[in-house]
Amino acid sequence: MAPGGTEWLLFGAQLLTLAVALVLLQIPLGDYISRVFMSPKHLRVERGFYRIIGADGDAEQSWGVYLRSVLVFSLVGILLVYLVQRLQTWLPWSLGLGTPGESLSFNTAVSFVTNTNWQSYSPDTTLGYTVQLIALAVQNFVSAAVGIAVAVALIRGFSMRRTGTIGNFWVDLTRATLRILLPLSVVAAVILLAGGVIQNFAGFQHITTVAGAKGVIPGGPVASQEAIKLLGTNGGGFYNANSAHPFENPSAWTSLFEVFLLLLIPFALPRAFGRMIGDRRQGTAILATMGVFWIVSNVLLFWAEIAGSGTAPRLAGGAMEGKEDRFGIALSTIFGSSTTLTSTGAVNSMHDSYTALGGAVTLTDMMLGEVAPGGVGSGLYGILILAIIAVFVAGLMVGRTPEYLGKKIGPREMKLASLYILTTPTLVLLGTGLSFAIPGVRQDVEKTSIWNPGSHGLSEVLYAFTSAANNNGSAFAGLTANTPWFNTALGVAMFLGRFVPIVFVLALAGSLAQQDRVPVTAGTLPTHRPLFVGMLIGTSLLVTALTYFPVLALGPLAEGLK
Repeated sequence: MAPGGTEWLLFGAQLLTLAVALVLLQIPLGDYISRVFMSPKHLRVERGFYRIIGADGDAEQSWGVYLRSVLVFSLVGILLVYLVQRLQTWLPWSLGLGTPGESLSFNTAVSFVTNTNWQSYSPDTTLGYTVQLIALAVQNFVSAAVGIAVAVALIRGFSMRRTGTIGNFWVDLTRATLRILLPLSVVAAVILLAGGVIQNFAGFQHITTVAGAKGVIPGGPVASQEAIKLLGTNGGGFYNANSAHPFENPSAWTSLFEVFLLLLIPFALPRAFGRMIGDRRQGTAILATMGVFWIVSNVLLFWAEIAGSGTAPRLAGGAMEGKEDRFGIALSTIFGSSTTLTSTGAVNSMHDSYTALGGAVTLTDMMLGEVAPGGVGSGLYGILILAIIAVFVAGLMVGRTPEYLGKKIGPREMKLASLYILTTPTLVLLGTGLSFAIPGVRQDVEKTSIWNPGSHGLSEVLYAFTSAANNNGSAFAGLTANTPWFNTALGVAMFLGRFVPIVFVLALAGSLAQQDRVPVTAGTLPTHRPLFVGMLIGTSLLVTALTYFPVLALGPLAEGLK
């Protein structure tokens, strides 16, 4: 067998197993999700929650009211998470840990509320159990629910006719949390427990090894955190090593199961989309687009790592630096591709140790806009924006007013879609540029944050802002990010990268909901066929290449050519 042939077979078998499981389970889950949001009935516990917060569960909201609800809920969440961290010393189960600093508390609060889970600190030695549970774990649920709610609102924009409403945020938030995320998390946590993931409140256990050395083993309620961390595409680990830590991810099969968890809901949402608009073929086309990107990314990243150049990689059978032996290159790259394509940000290997081209793949995954399949909710509404742009381009080719799912794509819709597409690249490039352009900041960055100067140092800063603005949360961990500049700048990038696009998505949903449906004619572009899937893939790649190629050429591509 050719060199690396066994590894390729193992990689193919693992990827195929994952793909089959996802294809089979996205159908019932997608159908269930659609029923959750199409049902007119409220559960008793839901009605009780509406009474507590003073919301009318039967009232419909305009896009403006829906947006204000999202922003108020999220801003209150940021404030509460910040305050809980700053009060940690006086809270129970603080484990004797001190209070995080102001800039770090701000960064962490924004990070978890925006579904980013960027961590500029070592979690197990910085935050006690109370902060982990009542602040971070709660946000893992509700930040994911916010993403689902916004995606559902956009779907309603396509399905509704001549109405000024797109649903009710409080209803969507509650149903996404109680009916989808919570039940799935309970099941996932039990399976992870069976796989060896720990769940306790043991604190720091002081032990003596057989060799007589002293050590400290941190415990914690990990399995419950791990389940929603993955299902909600959050990504923040209980331990600093994240899913490379054996207490979070003990074995090869738990690693594959964790990848399955982080892909499950994003790949099920296109099915729900198709059912909610009354045309399952449209959902299948979106799913196919996501699937092509996911498979290609996995293959490219595995190839880059298995073919790593240099004496050490050749002797090890691939670039094994920063990877766990129990996972190998195959499971490491499958996890790496999936986590950067889904805005999860969890890692079972260190992306900073990937080859230059491998690092470029993970960067490009995020630069696509987290749409393949993207974050929970955000991936679906992101790819629908790209579908609108693809339809517009097709309309220009034939000289016809573009339509998508029976709704005309006019100047207002295109402006909103264009602003959505421009937001994240602006934050990424501006943040990266300012880190090197402002003299005082540059000096501080080069002196205290970058330990790998040159092209790789640029890649580390670029990765940080790409991860933050796309609400991913993973990092090239060679960058020291717990500094006032990075805590503040990345916090701002996370906040704007989450909520500015949501403004445009909900405004678009409101605009579409006000339209009547346009009848299908012989000139209507079929958006459920392979041709449109190809157009959507091409549009996504073109937008990414035109925006990011110059900075990629200065960073990972330049490093790879050395």
